[in-house]
Order: sequence, then structure tokens, then C-alpha cells
Amino acid sequence: MKNSIIVVFLGLFLLVGCQSETRKTKTETETAIDGDTITVKKVEAKNVMADAAKILSKKEVPILCYHNIREFSNTASAVMKTNTVKPAAFAAQMKALADAGYQTILPEQLYDYLVYDGPIPAKPIMITFDDTRIDQFTIGEVEMKKYGFKGVFFIMTVAINRPGYMSKEQIKTLSDDGHVIASHTWDHHMVTKYAGEDWNTQFVKPKAKLEEIIGKPVTDFAYPFGLWNTTAIPELKKSGHKMAYILSTKRDSIDPLHTIRRIIISGTSSPEGMIKSIESSFK
Repeated sequence: MKNSIIVVFLGLFLLVGCQSETRKTKTETETAIDGDTITVKKVEAKNVMADAAKILSKKEVPILCYHNIREFSNTASAVMKTNTVKPAAFAAQMKALADAGYQTILPEQLYDYLVYDGPIPAKPIMITFDDTRIDQFTIGEVEMKKYGFKGVFFIMTVAINRPGYMSKEQIKTLSDDGHVIASHTWDHHMVTKYAGEDWNTQFVKPKAKLEEIIGKPVTDFAYPFGLWNTTAIPELKKSGHKMAYILSTKRDSIDPLHTIRRIIISGTSSPEGMIKSIESSFK
């Protein structure tokens, strides 16, 4: 009887052992026989990364893009009105997001959701800021803090410590407070015009400088003006950027992780208009 049991278990063990790794479920068992003792051990299978088609099929997480938070006049240029939100308007928008039940997520959680089906809140939102402006620190972060929101700050490193822009200490404070610091090139030149040493100047060096300031890896990148090309993506990957962000144009069918969509919230948009823009842009 004892020999028969051993034979059965040996047969099962060989059958399991011959199966390929790709057929493993998330939790499996391995059976070992040592004399009269049978040991069953759980084995965690490796996560399988989603391919581009699966990533593109997922519901997009709304991502907002802000630049300036300051006053402007009614006669301001169209560009100014598009890229600038008045402080009171920004405060009202953050309150509207909280009242609507939105919860902020950060890049690592977005990556896990897109690539490994990781969990996200029922109403996720990502709040991002471009260009290193000091008002993002003095106004943006203060308003977000009222609702427990965390954001992503894309830093143009040439501007650090300049008048009107964030200092190294402020960038480090944001990081220490749980916000994400990410790269936005050295001097905001269009990525579509890069060649030769530009990749090192605009991708590699800014990333290294930010990592030195915050003492953490920098893995995310925002394209200046939202403009990108397929030539840039291998260079971003080579320099260690896991994800990159465009604006509201079409994502790349091969590299969706490096063409993640965002929308700019106009300075003339009401809180209600902002919510409608989110709902219509990220269906």
C-alpha cells in the first residue's frame, strides 16, 4: 500500500514538473516525498507583463497637466490662458476632484495597473506639473495637501534655483513628502529635434541630477510640448525611464507605456468644466 501511494505521487510530481512555466497559475504547489513524509509547498509564479495590445485595451487613468498657478488678466494671450490657472481656480478644482470622489495615484501604481493588473481606486486621478515653477510648490502642493492628494512634478533641470522656479531644497521636500519627482529634460527643447549628444544632455544627465537631489530613482519623463517620436523611445528606455507622458494625442501602438496621455486644464475652465473634460477625454 505504501509503495502504491509513493508511485502515485511520483507520477503526479513528474507530470507537474513537465509543464511549462507559462502555464503556471499565480499560486501553485510542489510535492516532495522523503521516506514516509509528504511535503506540499506553495510556489509563487512570476508575474507576466502585459503586451502593448492589453495595455491599450485597459481603461485609461485620467491624468491632468498643470503649468503655471498665478493670476493673469483678461487680455492675456491664448497661450497664457491655456497654460495658467489662477490660484482660486486651482483650489476650486482640487476641491471638486475630492468632492467627486477622485483619489490620486502615482506612477508606480499606474505602472502596476497597466502591466500587471494591479489594483487602483474606483476613481483614480493623477495630477502632474511641468516646468519646475515655484507656484507649483507654494500653491499647488499646499492645496493638494488639504485633500491628501499627491502629485508628479516634471522638472526641467536648467531652471532649478533660478528666480521663479523651485530650488533643490524644495524639490527634495516634495519628494520627502511623498510626491514623485520626474524628468522634463534639461532645457525644454523639443524631443523630435534630438540627435547625437542631445540624448545624454536631455535624458541621462537630468535624470542623474534629480536622483542626486532626492536620493531616489527617477523613472518617469514628460515630453516638452507633448511632442514625441519613435526615435526617442529606445533612448528613454536605455536611460532608465519606465514611462513617458505625452498630451492628448494618440498613443503609440507598440510602446504605450512611453506615450501615456494627459490633458491640460485650461485657465478658463470651471471646476464643472474640468470634471466634464476628464470624463469625456478618458472614457
